[in-house]
Amino acid sequence: MNNIALGRYIPMNSVIHKLDPRYKIIAMFILLVAVFLPTGFQGYGILAVFVLGTLLLAKLKLNFIIKAMKPMMFMLVFLLVINILVLRTGYVLFSYGGFTIYSDAIFQTLYITVRLALMIMITTVLTATTKPLDLTLGIEDLLSPFKRFHVPAHEIAMMISIALRFIPTLIEETDRIMKAQASRGVDLKEGKFKEKIMAILSLIVPLFVSSFQRAEDLADAMEARGYVPSQSRTRYKQLKRTWKDTVMILITLSVLGLMFFLAFR
Repeated sequence: MNNIALGRYIPMNSVIHKLDPRYKIIAMFILLVAVFLPTGFQGYGILAVFVLGTLLLAKLKLNFIIKAMKPMMFMLVFLLVINILVLRTGYVLFSYGGFTIYSDAIFQTLYITVRLALMIMITTVLTATTKPLDLTLGIEDLLSPFKRFHVPAHEIAMMISIALRFIPTLIEETDRIMKAQASRGVDLKEGKFKEKIMAILSLIVPLFVSSFQRAEDLADAMEARGYVPSQSRTRYKQLKRTWKDTVMILITLSVLGLMFFLAFR
């Protein structure tokens, strides 16, 4: 459970950490658009080199990103099984009796795997290099033009920030509950399928109770401090753009332009 890296801020003195959070969020969405372009493995290779270069600039260890990808292993195995059962195109890789594996099933799974890995790497870099408070300010500023359409920009930014902040907390709480139940004889790894389902249910119920309790405590604390989201608020910290932010956006747009060229050439 401690392998989850998404949502954890890693304090470092790097160029990426010092960038304006608004422009880091914009750069993330630009790269996510590039990920969904049909550029093939060539384009994804270029994106991977760019993201790995960003990791080096942010002084983040590759181990940290690998930990962020571990939770998606179950999804990848599930996709592989579905593709093997559904896709019947390409040449035959393996055949035994009535069971046949085609090349397109493996190719499609690898394609989805690379795409998911890039998405996780990009989002993890954002959350690992941006403080939750800065992330809230950045999201609120980006959503502020929609206030004229009665979009609650501050409330949305606050909810996203709280959700990201409590991901590590919920993981630690899950780990604590699992250890407590293991000490009482509950086995989450061994046993029949029905027994595993019952063990998971016994884990989910106290986790939900604990989550609702934390949410209630947080709401009481915010209310006690006079927090009213609809009121106009002043900021101690003001976000300012620098030339480094402009350079980052131009480089990111250049990568997106290259992906468009590879996709539609």
